[in-house]
Amino acid sequence: MNRRFFLRSGGIALASVGVSLSAPSFLERALAAQTRDRRAGGRRKTLIAIFQRFGVDGLNMVVPHGERAYYDLRPSIAIPKPQSGNAEAALDLDGFFGLHPALTPLKSLWDSQRLAIVNAVGSPDNTRSHFDAQDYMESATPGRKGTPDGWLNRYLQSKTDPTRSLFRAVSLTQTMPRILQGRAPNLTISNLADFTIRAGRSSASLQGGFEAIYDQSVNDVLGGTGRETFEAVNFLKKANPRQYLPENGAQYPRSPFGNSLFQIAQLIKAGVGLEVAFTDIGGWDTHVNQGNSRGQLANRLQDFSGGIGALATDLGKLMDDVVILTMSEFGRTVRENGNRGTDHGHANAMFVIGSNIRGGKVYGRWPGLKSEQLYEGRDLALTTDFRDVFGEVARKHLGTSSVQAVFPGYNSSESKFLNFLS
Repeated sequence: MNRRFFLRSGGIALASVGVSLSAPSFLERALAAQTRDRRAGGRRKTLIAIFQRFGVDGLNMVVPHGERAYYDLRPSIAIPKPQSGNAEAALDLDGFFGLHPALTPLKSLWDSQRLAIVNAVGSPDNTRSHFDAQDYMESATPGRKGTPDGWLNRYLQSKTDPTRSLFRAVSLTQTMPRILQGRAPNLTISNLADFTIRAGRSSASLQGGFEAIYDQSVNDVLGGTGRETFEAVNFLKKANPRQYLPENGAQYPRSPFGNSLFQIAQLIKAGVGLEVAFTDIGGWDTHVNQGNSRGQLANRLQDFSGGIGALATDLGKLMDDVVILTMSEFGRTVRENGNRGTDHGHANAMFVIGSNIRGGKVYGRWPGLKSEQLYEGRDLALTTDFRDVFGEVARKHLGTSSVQAVFPGYNSSESKFLNFLS
């Protein structure tokens, strides 16, 4: 019997519920903790982690238009220079780097210094296997397949949560991601409209069975979590979560990715104690007909940036306490292949977004794209270990006091941080 719980389709708008409801005890604790935090001069922080699965082409996402070798090695898929007068040219950032034109919704975040880019970042392991590389990035133990938990779960283990919220860590995915596997409790959610238990065809008759499992647990916390889960089931059904509407004119893409971000915004606004949210978006394995300013990659980037832009707009002032972190297991080859695509590469680019970001800057040492500067003669070389980016977010934003516990076996000292967080 699977003990993971799922929320299905739609939204949650507890603040605007028009009926009198008895709130579950976890929600009462979350609201009390928010009040204590405000009185103490602090507020709960939230991390939204987004995984671009199957290796996004970071060189066409963050275009090194100031590097001649980029155009020499990509005759048919390169993004035109900003100064070319082409309407489909890269969006200039700093005179050397630019954004793919499909990332227009992110340009305003850059201009307002709420977007930082970390380039030439990734895993020190040289695997070009999607699944191994994803495992290493989510476990944050490159080269070690036997790690039992993901780094976000280890973060949750490293820091106690006084609210003991059911919604402290939520993944808006169909299955639990590697990054959240571990001893710390978390929810894997598909959609939010009906908070129900999935246990096969007979799930409707199994609520009592699940309640009995948790009531019989020798672990008091687990037992309490089980009872509160069913309180939340009834609460959300009565609250009619489909009434939620985005704010500030935000328009999410009508896609699974857009819907997942739409629902993350709802959980943040509902004040249910969300601290870590995760979702992913696939379709980046562009071996054939990748396209340049238009085409296969551009379509994925449009969905990606449209969702993130809508999320930031919808959250508004709440972005003061939110950081959005994007990642992908590796980049693509510098040289385009014979099918006008790109193959599995090495280092890549990450986005870090938030109101407290030292944005408007590309972080990390750029290694160059000349033949002698490439990793194994074909890929963008690594100059920043992804654990230094994750470590800075875990320490400075989420406030863990034990970065070493989150990243075992790695000397993740603050001296290695890039200082993109204030």
